[in-house]
Amino acid sequence: MQRNYFSVVSSLLLLFTLIGFQDNLFTNIGQESNRDPKFVIHGLFCLAWMIVFAVQANLIRTGRFAWHQQVGMVGFLIAIGVTISTVYVFAEVWKPWSEMPLRAKANRILLPSYSLLMLLAWLNRSRPEFHKRMICMGTLYMLSPVLGRASGGVVIAFYIVWFGLFASLFAYDWIVSRKIHPVTYLGFGWFLVVRTVCDMT
Repeated sequence: MQRNYFSVVSSLLLLFTLIGFQDNLFTNIGQESNRDPKFVIHGLFCLAWMIVFAVQANLIRTGRFAWHQQVGMVGFLIAIGVTISTVYVFAEVWKPWSEMPLRAKANRILLPSYSLLMLLAWLNRSRPEFHKRMICMGTLYMLSPVLGRASGGVVIAFYIVWFGLFASLFAYDWIVSRKIHPVTYLGFGWFLVVRTVCDMT
């Protein structure tokens, strides 16, 4: 599990992304959103991030550390692109807070949380136990659009998969070291705070 966990999780997230957005990518490429530059650019950055996340995890699994370091710079630039393109989409489709659904409210907070964790992951790249968990936790923060579409709008499936992914990180920590890493419990705690506050406002 120590060797394969992040490889498996990152590959699953890439698979969920491809399933959730298969219409944009494969089956209905003529749809209106595919002709809107802000959505196209944002979507490409997010897809690129999922690809890089999976590639990086598998480079570590196979021991290709030098390649991992080189691709890491590309990944950091893609994370910046995810942040900027998402902020632009938020600004373009802005609605007052009171009119936003829960998922939209939470995303407005989870995006900067993702961006902060990517920055911290970059600054902590010499501390692999912190680095890889920050990358994974930040990526879990950005899953709402992916899981919303991949689950076909089935709310219970949406939450089972999302919370199951968080639970798997707790299980990984416990199996590997018999304790929960601070990034895991603090990251999940912040996620719960964001969802709870947004649900109450």
